[in-house]
Amino acid sequence: MENTSYERRRADALIQTLDAIRATYCDGQHGDPIAAHSGIPSLDEVVRILANLEEIFYPGYRSGNPACSPSLDIFIRRYLDMVYDSLYEQVVRALPFRWKGEYGRAQGIPAIENVEAEAERIVGCFFSRLPAIRELLKKDVIAAYTGDPAAHSYAEVILSYPAIRAITVHRVAHELYRLGVPIIPRMMSEHVHSETGIDIHPGARIGESFFIDHGTGVVIGETTEIGNRVKIYQGVTLGAKSFPLDAHGNPIKAIKRHPTLEDDVIIYAGATILGGDTVIGQGSVIGGNVWITSSVPPHSTVLHDNPKPIVKKPGT
Repeated sequence: MENTSYERRRADALIQTLDAIRATYCDGQHGDPIAAHSGIPSLDEVVRILANLEEIFYPGYRSGNPACSPSLDIFIRRYLDMVYDSLYEQVVRALPFRWKGEYGRAQGIPAIENVEAEAERIVGCFFSRLPAIRELLKKDVIAAYTGDPAAHSYAEVILSYPAIRAITVHRVAHELYRLGVPIIPRMMSEHVHSETGIDIHPGARIGESFFIDHGTGVVIGETTEIGNRVKIYQGVTLGAKSFPLDAHGNPIKAIKRHPTLEDDVIIYAGATILGGDTVIGQGSVIGGNVWITSSVPPHSTVLHDNPKPIVKKPGT
């Protein structure tokens, strides 16, 4: 008797909830920003693509599988095969958001007649860039090892440094961003952001031998430009001063909003550097917790006045 009453109440609750939640769904063109979609990119598959690319960049490091059995060529080819097919499928799913997304509709971006052909072109271009990405990553690993006295081997850096994971994903996401792939680059960057605490927008342009020491809390905005051999510490923000608005009060997109760091810059923990016109000149050192909204000449050192510590004796 009690079970029957429970089942009846359960059924009534489910029906009422279904009716209520159904009313919240409508055509996305009529105001529902999260209308149901089919054929969207798969987050699980995008994460799997990243994992397989890491096996290509760092053979045997991530999975612990022998990279030279029976040969390195066979090992790499296996992962290249998996990445190519999966990435092609996800790019096919993502491309319509160029013109179907809110920004694409607002800009009047035309639809692609042959999505499959464009996806194949993009994946081919991306694959042609994989050797260059790996060369950059080798320099990033060396920069981390030489820049951190606590590092005892390259293997330690690759296996345990969150910055290397974040930079690896960024190098991949940035290439897809440059090729005009919607959604997927941001899915990649936000996935590794959730794992490492390092937030690098895929649009950011980052030179070679880049190192983020410790890493947690770093934010690097979309239009940031970073030169070669730059080193930053935890809690650094490379952001925008404000968001200029259009005639309708919406933020203007696709403009330079974030700072430029020239070669050989060092930025210490907690510093905030804002603005698209802000340039940190070559070889400059930015001290911890400094707030900067205007350019700094090359080879400058920017520090706060040293605060005077106040020591209170017991009982005072």
